[in-house]
Amino acid sequence: MSTPSMYRYIYILIFSVLIVCCAHTGYAQVNGNTVTGYTAPADTLVVDTTGTTDSNKQIKKTDLASHQLAIGIDIVNPITNALVSDHYGYEFEMDYYKHNEFYLVAEGGWGGSNVSYSDLKYTTTNPFLRLGFNKTMLVRDNPKDWDMMLIGLRLGYAHINHSLTNYIITDSTWGNTSGFINSKPIDAVWLEVTGGMRVEFVKNFFAGWNIRGKFMMDGKSFANDAPLFIAGYGKGDKNAVFDFNLYISYAIRWDRKKSPAAAKSKNSALQK
Repeated sequence: MSTPSMYRYIYILIFSVLIVCCAHTGYAQVNGNTVTGYTAPADTLVVDTTGTTDSNKQIKKTDLASHQLAIGIDIVNPITNALVSDHYGYEFEMDYYKHNEFYLVAEGGWGGSNVSYSDLKYTTTNPFLRLGFNKTMLVRDNPKDWDMMLIGLRLGYAHINHSLTNYIITDSTWGNTSGFINSKPIDAVWLEVTGGMRVEFVKNFFAGWNIRGKFMMDGKSFANDAPLFIAGYGKGDKNAVFDFNLYISYAIRWDRKKSPAAAKSKNSALQK
């Protein structure tokens, strides 16, 4: 990757992180998390660090939610596979609730393309992996509330197996020319900015959608023989694409170990 390209995508990543941080800070301020006189909900612990009755108190967030591991499958790709014949793909996703509405995310799958034109023929296949995080912007009503409106970032990678490319160049003056390009593996790396929502429609079962802006890193390195389709990314000849996923997920939950202070705070909240 060239130095200017590397700097450009570092700037994109930094800018995206700043957007996420600023959005979260603004949302917290609007909802009164730092406003004097704010009444703490049931899942917060108010600590008076001065030992006085002064109204300026430190509000310490206590995470009362349990652990959750959600595993889902995208249902848009199977529909697309049935409607088109030149490419296919399958996607799965998994996220783990870390703390304070922060989720670690892993997404993966496989797919390929089959180009069979009169003047161009080749096939590609590739697995892919995307790693990143989601941050939900919804205020949790209670520890059992797992609905989320999310924003997030991903780093995607695909290893593409590209077959021998046969081509024909049509020229009415000098005559047609045919040839081939040797097969070779291609590595693709991209960044994603995501947004969407997820709702628990039955206990432990979720439905949700994601929209994605994807930005290829150093896509010009294979622009002359770009794949028609890269599973996990989209059109291989585009440096920026937008995508949409619709997931059905199942969640596995287990209790979080709590400190004595947190357990006492939860018991007090339940008694109220």
